[in-house]
Order: sequence, then C-alpha cells, then structure tokens
Amino acid sequence: MTVGEKQAGSPNPPEVLDGPFSTRQLLRIDEALRLADQGTGLVFSVFVGGLDEPIREHAERLHRQLAEPDRSVLIAVSPNQRQLEIVTGRHARKRIPDTYSRLAALSMVAAFGGGDLTGGIINGLDQLASHAGRG
Repeated sequence: MTVGEKQAGSPNPPEVLDGPFSTRQLLRIDEALRLADQGTGLVFSVFVGGLDEPIREHAERLHRQLAEPDRSVLIAVSPNQRQLEIVTGRHARKRIPDTYSRLAALSMVAAFGGGDLTGGIINGLDQLASHAGRG
C-alpha cells in the first residue's frame, strides 16, 4: 500500500508517515539512498525503529532479509535505545572495511547527539558510499 491509498473499508488513509521523519526528510533520505546505490553498485538500506536484544544480532537478521545481503549495507538506528549498527554483506565489506564503517558511525552519532537524525543518516550514507567507491 502506498501513501494515500485507503485500506479496504477504512475511510482514512493509513498513518504510514507516523514516525520520526517529515515527508521532506524521507525524500532526502530516499535521494541519499538512491545516490549511494547508483554510485557504488551496492545496495544501501536504512532501518529506523526499535531493535531487540541483542542489538547486533537483530540488525544482522534484518540484513539477511534484504534481497541481496552479500551486496548490501544496512544502517540500523534505534533513536529511543540510542543504538546504531552498520551491517555490511560479504561483498560490501571488501569495499567498506569495518574501520570505515566505524568512522561513518562516529560521524552519525555526533549528528544524532545534536538532534539531527536525518542529517546523520544522510551523512553516514554519503561517507559509506564514498569509501566504497565506484563498483
């Protein structure tokens, strides 16, 4: 179901935009994802929401559910838990070593600490894509 479509029998559209982002912020994140994908040949994804304990294992489960996990990079952010995980697939990890993921994570955490969830995600995507280079 897309934004604006109505559920059968429901007079109101679904509340799919009921989250931490405005429509403009979602569009900015979507554009950053598109640019990262096109620029690298990898597949970038962002998850924002609650993560079950242990956090890393939950992020890795989410990553395995992606269409192409070997070529994928998942940024999982749980603002309420103050948690961030970056999971890279086997092929993606060759182009984005853990050291570069940690640097991007530090930058993202700094933005999050300043109250800029959207900017942190966008900057993190840009840094990860820059490190990956063209594929």
